[in-house]
Amino acid sequence: MSGQQGASGSGSTAYNAKNPPPLVPTAPQMVTLAATQFACGWDLKANVAKAEETVRKAAKAGANIILLQELFESCYFCQEQHEDYFALARPMEGHPTLRRMAELAKELGVVLPVSFFELAGPARFNSVVVFDADGTNLGLYRKTHIPDGPGYQEKFYFNPGDTGFKVFQTGFGNIGVGICWDQWFPEAARAMVLKGAEILLYPTAIGSEPQDPSLNSFPHWQRTMQGHAAANLVPLVASNRIGTEEARHLDSSITFYGGSFIADPTGEVVVQASDSEEVVILARFDLTAARVQRHSWGIFRDRRPDCYGALMTLDGKTGQRRPEL
Repeated sequence: MSGQQGASGSGSTAYNAKNPPPLVPTAPQMVTLAATQFACGWDLKANVAKAEETVRKAAKAGANIILLQELFESCYFCQEQHEDYFALARPMEGHPTLRRMAELAKELGVVLPVSFFELAGPARFNSVVVFDADGTNLGLYRKTHIPDGPGYQEKFYFNPGDTGFKVFQTGFGNIGVGICWDQWFPEAARAMVLKGAEILLYPTAIGSEPQDPSLNSFPHWQRTMQGHAAANLVPLVASNRIGTEEARHLDSSITFYGGSFIADPTGEVVVQASDSEEVVILARFDLTAARVQRHSWGIFRDRRPDCYGALMTLDGKTGQRRPEL
């Protein structure tokens, strides 16, 4: 229509092969992400107050999506197996910390994924609820991969998650949330991005290894998640805790190494916390530009799901019949 009007002398631009019409402009979709870290103790009220203080600090600095660390209401009780800690689990409905964080998200206009120890009938889960910027509960994710090793004995406390990987459509973009041990599995990151996640978030509790104090997993931990960001071309946020926590019923301790960070869609770390500082760090991204970059690389165009059958098995022997028992 514009070309016809131009030809008729109406004053409109005449478009042709040498002067094509402009593409429909796409507005930037800017979002500011925040990673956080702080030490926890056995004063549960003080931990929650610290979490609120941290969220307020991040919001004041301009954050839109703020990631708190894993299980911040208490010390990391999974360092040991003891039945006393089952009392920390609470149902999602009526949970006082979740209610407080929902009100905080609404007051500050920020998105808050909140980690908690969930009681659901006879089951217990390591879970996250995501609150949108208006305080709306967008849903629940239950940790899929449950570790079991010295100092990280989560299988004693948590059932394997049954929600599947989730993507939450927030007012600031679609987010996928994995929890700690989930961050070591590329399948989880890819599944969330395939479902529409534009940002990956990992609340975490990780540090030293009680059985081998010389082992430092931090570089490996970080590089693994940088790979998720790069392979899926999405920004990624990881929030860890800091401080040394002593087990209450055995001679063991973990020093959590902090190092919370934010990576860009190429996997480059754009901002990172120290190993011991209580801090909020921020980075700003254009999700529109990231989306264009993701399409341009062709990673999702050239996928071959028909060739990935081995990923659906434990031993990689796709298509082989199981022996009769």
